[in-house]
Amino acid sequence: MSEQITPGPPLSQYARAGVDRNRAEGAIRRVAQLAATTHLPSLMAGIGPFAAVWRLPDGLPPGTTLVSSTDSVGTKTKIAVAVGRHHGIGRDIVNHCVNDVLTTGATPLFFLDYFATGRIDAGVLEQIAEGMAAACREAGCSLVGGETAEMPGVYGIGDYDLAGFLVGTTTVDRLLGPQLVRPGDILLGIRSSGLHTNGYTLVRHLVAERELDYSVILPGTDLPLGELLLAPHRSYLNAVLSLRSLGDVHALAHITGGGIPENLPRVLPEEVAAVIETSRWEVPSLFSALQRLGDISEEEMWATFNMGIGMICVVAPATADQALSSSSSEVVAIGEIVDRQGRARVVLR
Repeated sequence: MSEQITPGPPLSQYARAGVDRNRAEGAIRRVAQLAATTHLPSLMAGIGPFAAVWRLPDGLPPGTTLVSSTDSVGTKTKIAVAVGRHHGIGRDIVNHCVNDVLTTGATPLFFLDYFATGRIDAGVLEQIAEGMAAACREAGCSLVGGETAEMPGVYGIGDYDLAGFLVGTTTVDRLLGPQLVRPGDILLGIRSSGLHTNGYTLVRHLVAERELDYSVILPGTDLPLGELLLAPHRSYLNAVLSLRSLGDVHALAHITGGGIPENLPRVLPEEVAAVIETSRWEVPSLFSALQRLGDISEEEMWATFNMGIGMICVVAPATADQALSSSSSEVVAIGEIVDRQGRARVVLR
């Protein structure tokens, strides 16, 4: 006697077209559970309504200011898909936005994400949400919601995009930026944890061109290439807060796309230049291995990758002395601010 099989509910027209609401709703419920682990008392309405509601506490200092930033993980997601590891991608997007907001002197309040894919894979989305929730808890901010979109035809099955938006707060008298920078200031570099979230299109091109697998161990490195490339973009929140507790911090440059030459000038006034002594730190082996793999020029390396320094802090000389005597080797004196001579804003030597 054959076993009777009860057919499931018929697929809707929308599901047959590629968007299955039932599958999406189950995955989103898990994201909501993870987001709830980050919620703070100021959050009045989070995931569920059409918009999150955040109540600013009473008695804020005069000149309290909101600061915001948005970014995406970029094509690092393609490597996560190829390797099958997605947890770090969630950390990437939160920490990238935390660091951007941090450059103003602000600390994070809340974060929203935008996840779009050809077809929702609940396991992938959960890994990403776990990473975002963990990074939000570490930063002391709430994951308040976002958007999860299934978009077949725009994204291939298995592909996805992840972007984020973060709001922080500070006061006008604690804002950092070019207005505080002056000749004689010292440049402190804080080490990166890898490529962070920039340069991955070039890396993927090299891997495809050389017909390599992400399991390969490049000469001079000690781990599979995929593992090195998926190291999460680190947060500089605690390091910067510690530095500010020591003395005067004037500006912070988050070294992202464009490397030091493009990002450091964003926090400098027009009348000064930054002189960077590149011999002050050892460039991590991954960058050197990629340079050899692609026969990439020095100029292009510095204009594409962070080269081992993920945040540059422009500080008063006394603060630099304090930081260098009290911190670990992850903080390095890499240069100084001088009067500008000619067109160059950043001099690498």
